[in-house]
Amino acid sequence: MKILLVAVNAKYIHSNLAVYSLKANCGRYESQVKLMEYSINQYPEEILRGIYREKADVVCFSCYIWNIQIIEQAARWLKMVSPEIRIWLGGPEVSFDVRERLMDWTFIDGIMYGEGEDTFRDMAACWNGAADIESVEGIGHRHPDGRVHVHPSRDFVDMSRLNFVYTRPEDFKNKIIYYETSRGCPFRCSYCLSSVEKKVRFRDTALVKKDLQQFIDWEIPQVKFVDRTFNCQRDHSMDILRFIKAQDKGKTNFHFEVTADLLTEEELEFMAGLRPGLIQLEIGVQSTNPETLKEIRRNVSFEKLSEIVRRIHAGKNIHQHLDLIAGLPFENLERFKQSFDDVYGLKPEQLQLGFLKVLKGSHMREKAGDYGLVYRPEPPYEVLSTRWLSYEDLLVLKSVEEMVEVYYNSRQFENSLEWLETYFSSAFDMYEALAGYYERKGLDAVSHSRMARYEILLDFVSEHLGEEGREIFVQLLTYDLYLRENVKSRPEWAGSQDEWKASYVAFFKDEANRETYFSGYDDYTTKQIQRMTHIEHFTLDVPATAASGKTVAGPVFLWFDYLHRDPLTWRSRTVEVKIDENDEKTES
Repeated sequence: MKILLVAVNAKYIHSNLAVYSLKANCGRYESQVKLMEYSINQYPEEILRGIYREKADVVCFSCYIWNIQIIEQAARWLKMVSPEIRIWLGGPEVSFDVRERLMDWTFIDGIMYGEGEDTFRDMAACWNGAADIESVEGIGHRHPDGRVHVHPSRDFVDMSRLNFVYTRPEDFKNKIIYYETSRGCPFRCSYCLSSVEKKVRFRDTALVKKDLQQFIDWEIPQVKFVDRTFNCQRDHSMDILRFIKAQDKGKTNFHFEVTADLLTEEELEFMAGLRPGLIQLEIGVQSTNPETLKEIRRNVSFEKLSEIVRRIHAGKNIHQHLDLIAGLPFENLERFKQSFDDVYGLKPEQLQLGFLKVLKGSHMREKAGDYGLVYRPEPPYEVLSTRWLSYEDLLVLKSVEEMVEVYYNSRQFENSLEWLETYFSSAFDMYEALAGYYERKGLDAVSHSRMARYEILLDFVSEHLGEEGREIFVQLLTYDLYLRENVKSRPEWAGSQDEWKASYVAFFKDEANRETYFSGYDDYTTKQIQRMTHIEHFTLDVPATAASGKTVAGPVFLWFDYLHRDPLTWRSRTVEVKIDENDEKTES
């Protein structure tokens, strides 16, 4: 017997926790199971070819809103070329319409719904002739005569019974590892499927610590917890945080989704003492409109949330990712702009502007008629308009979302954007104007290089602020550029630094400067240090560091030290240096 568990992930760097857990917990049948992971960027033909060549007896697909369409194609074609193969589906996208899906998709043999570890183990026994399929809970299947039978649901899995799912760290060298210590959510947010599971269950923390120690010992770059609300039980979350602090080797980052306004003084004080970059927090704000929050059953105080986010931000040691959802009830374009500006003003490291997905099984779908929700009938069921938000409004938000992703979330333009924002009535208006510029110039339908984004932003500023504004902005863009990387091909817009070349060479050769500035470079020659770092002459005022908010009065020479970067932001260290301007200059 050969069983394939197939995952089609949203990106190559993602992994599918579900299929790993099914394999690790199917008992004596584990040796029969093979995992195959693809991404949605691969063609269905490629997925079909890979599965077909395995010559499996059973193929099981893990189904989500982002992959169900490609899975439908691959599974349908697989049944056509290998009708003897039994094809089963599982996952949230097929768990809420089991009967209808089996009736419509005649090329599949069955569906496992709900939590799958025990169900998959029981089905493996059935496929091996060791159990009767009619005794298995949590499935729907088709009888040989075509009749569809949906069995009763299965009770929740005891998470402390589950085996650790990862055994080969080499398989995750360039991927994110996903991990869970709890299932379910205590909240009832109407747009989320986690609200369907009202019972929250936790894995025993002794087992969790053993699992996390494995990740730390393997030096996994990032472990992303999929717990819906990591801090919903304080004793549980604090025990884990204390453990990862105590065992930290400076290599692994842990990502948690939290409800910020639940964080206690004890938790905040503890997190303030963590190594920069040890943890990062994802915080779902969704909206700052009290009427909207009440309607979606989200009891959150934005005032309290803001206070906590600012406090964490002040510690400069924790990356914060804040989320907004467009298309929620009682939020029109103008009110969403306010939500955007409210959250943007908190200066998170990442701001995710998402769009409502009207998911099967969610309370939001039940209320779709009341809200006038028009959404795509196909996955991912994304909103197209509401009673409060027209499709035209939605297009505005889509274009702003693209600009935020390119310019804000890339963290490559921090100082430039902060300065530019002062010339607009709000941050939203700045991004809307930038999006409009892209559209007018025909830039929105073109793929741009990273350096081209700098040039476009500079041209946008020139159009809005004229030559004087351009002169200042060139300095800010140059600062932002070298703050992130030591580019070897200097962009034309940055101007020439040739007149200072001789002075720079003399600076690096000066042994006194080696002692003053070059800590950590003891094993490098003067020429190596010069190549590894960068000096830039600024004629105007520039911020010493984006994090400090301090300003260095121009003219000034700044040395960019890439060996010593901020572990949270990855900015280089910047130091004001003294350059002997009397050294022989090279003509530009």
